[in-house]
Amino acid sequence: MDEKRLIIAIVLSVLVFVVWQFFFVDKQAVERPAQKQAPAPPTQEQPVSEKPYITDKQGPELAEKSVTPVDDQRAQKMAKTITVDTPLYRVKISEKGAVFNSFLLKDYREKAEKDSPLKQLLAADNSVESVILGFAGESIPGLENAIYSTEPALETVTVSESAQELAFFWDSDNGVRIEKIFRFSPDSYLIDLIVKIKNGSTKTIQDQLTLAIQGATPKDKRMYGFEGPSALINDKLEEVKIKDIAEKSTYSGALKWMAIQGRYFISSLIPQNVEEASMKLSVTPADMVESKYVQPETIIRPGTQHQFDYHLFLGPKSMRIINRVGYDLSKAVDFGWFDFIAKPCLWSMNFLYDFIPNYGLAIIILTILIKIILWPLGSKSYKSMSEMKKIQPLMKEIREKHKDDKKKMNQEVMALYRTYKINPLGGCLPMVVQIPVFFALYRMLYQAIELRHAPFFLWINDLSAPDRLFRFGFSIPFMEPPYGIPVLTLVMGASMLLQQKMSPPMGDPTQAKMMMLMPIVFTVIFINFSSGLVLYWLVNNILSIAQQYYIQKKYA
Repeated sequence: MDEKRLIIAIVLSVLVFVVWQFFFVDKQAVERPAQKQAPAPPTQEQPVSEKPYITDKQGPELAEKSVTPVDDQRAQKMAKTITVDTPLYRVKISEKGAVFNSFLLKDYREKAEKDSPLKQLLAADNSVESVILGFAGESIPGLENAIYSTEPALETVTVSESAQELAFFWDSDNGVRIEKIFRFSPDSYLIDLIVKIKNGSTKTIQDQLTLAIQGATPKDKRMYGFEGPSALINDKLEEVKIKDIAEKSTYSGALKWMAIQGRYFISSLIPQNVEEASMKLSVTPADMVESKYVQPETIIRPGTQHQFDYHLFLGPKSMRIINRVGYDLSKAVDFGWFDFIAKPCLWSMNFLYDFIPNYGLAIIILTILIKIILWPLGSKSYKSMSEMKKIQPLMKEIREKHKDDKKKMNQEVMALYRTYKINPLGGCLPMVVQIPVFFALYRMLYQAIELRHAPFFLWINDLSAPDRLFRFGFSIPFMEPPYGIPVLTLVMGASMLLQQKMSPPMGDPTQAKMMMLMPIVFTVIFINFSSGLVLYWLVNNILSIAQQYYIQKKYA
């Protein structure tokens, strides 16, 4: 009897389990990624951002507008391209994915020539897509090949006086509607982006929404400033070199913005709400870098909708423009260790340009102002050099007298310093203090977009490029193309040589020869630097020569 009861109990249990599965579990099924299983979400309370999505009147429409997956080639033929024209830029958006595939800046050109084409932030052949929407778990089938419809249904949208919206929407086979709404302003590079997920299906969506931006990998491997993907996470600037992506590709935390930076331009995504999110990096087969913003997991129940709000900034890395954007995006313009010196110098240069609209003259005036501030340090250094020059005959006698006894010679030289109260490092230390200023100005002048294609005078028509007088059809050792006469750099080298001649000779003949080679070495190094930086160094040398001459005359 006990065995019969056990068998009956097992049969009844199995029957109850089957009936339960048949009538109840299917209705509570959760639409989840195949590779990831998680317990069903709690039903006690609804997420704060979840809103009802009324689908009664939309059922037939969803069936009519649903798009079945098609191959990429056919999708490209079906999709239209909408052009949005504003006073600042012209962007082309493909209905396939509602992505940007062209972004032209109207105030900037590819080269300094006036007939040069406008600056393209994405690839010139429109092969790069940006603002790509997806889900980490691919929980909405067909989204990767989605062909969106637009509202208004225009091929060109002109934004001239007030902000305008352009909406893209797509309906999946199972009743999920995706909307991407862009809002363009006539006087700003900032673009609003609203993403709405409307769940008209019978299943819950539980996944992580992603938005990706793409940009070119740096072509110049000898970068003097940062280029590549970056993000502001936990109020800390993360700058990731392309070569480091293979080792670490995901960065998580309170993500305020993420971006792909070039030397002068930036493409960035700014979530309106700062959340614990991730930035996932990769390099595409086309050698483009992709930065993907991964939202925290979101639950969207049947009959509800969820809205995500973002801002996009695609434009110049100009401090004046980026400061108006807010969201701490100005931290993307980073000049390295001496950023706290470089940014005031940049502000000062722009301030001077407002009164004297020539950045070459602004650099000259800025250099003079910096020299005035550092005048006491320079005077102290040149005074020490002048005193050292006075005792050179005595030092020469000591070296000749004790040339076979280095220890005795050094003792006599130190005694000579004490007698005349000279600090042998007095001429060097003040110069060392000026090194941070040089590096700060070096980074600032290299990265400042204000100098890009900014003319100075005569043959110098681009302060961000090396100066070249004439153009040669043959290569020159140590010189990068274009090849020509680096007039400004040669004059700078001559000024360094003159300054070296004015300094007291080194006691050691070998060291003296090395110091005389320094102007040549610097000339070779500076031959490929931007003419704006060379101009600063030249003016600084001329002012230093004048100060050194004045001090030597004063204490002669």
